[in-house]
Amino acid sequence: MRTSDGSRQHRRAGLAAFVGTTVEWYDFYVFSTAAALVFGPVFFPSSNAITGLAASFATYAVGFVARPLGAIIFGHIGDRIGRRPALVATLILMGAATFLTGLLPAYATIGSWAPILLVALRIVQGVAVGGEWGGAVLLAVEHAPEKSKTFYGGFPQLGNPAGGLLATGVFSIFASLGQDDLVEWGWRGPFLISAALIAVGIYVRARVEESPVFDEGKTKSRAQTELPLKYAVVNNWKSILLATGMVAVPSGGYYIVTTYATAYATGDSVGLSATFILNVLTVGSFFELIATLPSAWLGDRFGRVRVFIAGVVAMGLLGLAEFVVLSGPSHILIFVVFSAMRFASSGAYAALATLLAQMFPTESRYTSMSLAYQGSAAIFGGLSPLAATLLYSATGSVWPVIGLLLALCALAVCCALFAPQLSDETIADPATAQPKPGVTATE
Repeated sequence: MRTSDGSRQHRRAGLAAFVGTTVEWYDFYVFSTAAALVFGPVFFPSSNAITGLAASFATYAVGFVARPLGAIIFGHIGDRIGRRPALVATLILMGAATFLTGLLPAYATIGSWAPILLVALRIVQGVAVGGEWGGAVLLAVEHAPEKSKTFYGGFPQLGNPAGGLLATGVFSIFASLGQDDLVEWGWRGPFLISAALIAVGIYVRARVEESPVFDEGKTKSRAQTELPLKYAVVNNWKSILLATGMVAVPSGGYYIVTTYATAYATGDSVGLSATFILNVLTVGSFFELIATLPSAWLGDRFGRVRVFIAGVVAMGLLGLAEFVVLSGPSHILIFVVFSAMRFASSGAYAALATLLAQMFPTESRYTSMSLAYQGSAAIFGGLSPLAATLLYSATGSVWPVIGLLLALCALAVCCALFAPQLSDETIADPATAQPKPGVTATE
């Protein structure tokens, strides 16, 4: 029975979205951090450090390629069966893959089977996170009142910096043991710890009621016989393309200024210690964490599209500054710039959840927004660290990497300017409803 206390449901849905996405992103970022710091020598030993790093990032990219598959599988479950069953399944799948990664033997022990198994588990991770984000967003946004949708949409977005904070913080503890111990056995600890986090996430998420918007949409669409994927591609393709371009910065740009920046900072050209750069990223994640909900509130007050664009511009400008200060002598300035970038750019990620959710009608919404987000993640997020590594290797300069970041920012801004928005309170029959372009002060 659905509780009559709507506010309680809003808060519970927001909390469940936050906890679940925190666990999912912790698992995903643990792999990203390990790819930048240890997977090269552990699973891809090579006399050339750049070659080993490129192979490590290629494995990291495989998870992104698998994410659209997860969007299709769990989008179908979420649109046809319910948001909550899909979200519990993604947590279990992610937890199993992450825990088993921590148990994998190294290349020195089982040879080529080690990277093969690593790639297989990364694919499972990608499928899980591919179905996670869209459902977590809808769990929070569809429970929320119209005037506060961007704010509640910020709760699943808290999971990204919180998961990053946990991942880099835990890795920083193990890295303090020394590079030899980290490579030998310490990197396994952050992966094995995820088992306890998954249990907490499943408990919290299982206690949330199903989305009321899903129940209403399900009633309206009983005559609808098309698969959610087919309906999404045929009816929502324009919005899917726009959303894909918008995610280029919260996904691809983000990994340039975090994952690739980690490898660049600890490489021979800069030479910072792994412990130092992990501490920098941990502090930056904290500042993004505290800025996310205020940024989401600003989206309800001044318009989520405007807040998103402001965050994208901030990431471009301060991301440029990141790479400049990494080559400088001041460690304090590195902390300041990285933290300022994460704080200011939080607007892009905080507003993104509701912005994407409201681009699509209820029918096939889970599939549509997940396909856009995860497709963009596969293209931009998965390939950007690898592309940045190859650009730097080919030119010997970090400026082409900065150019790539700024190009992604320009694409995201252009797409956001044409982003349609729908109101769940006025949405028409899903067979005929079409998003109307235009942004009001509360959109």
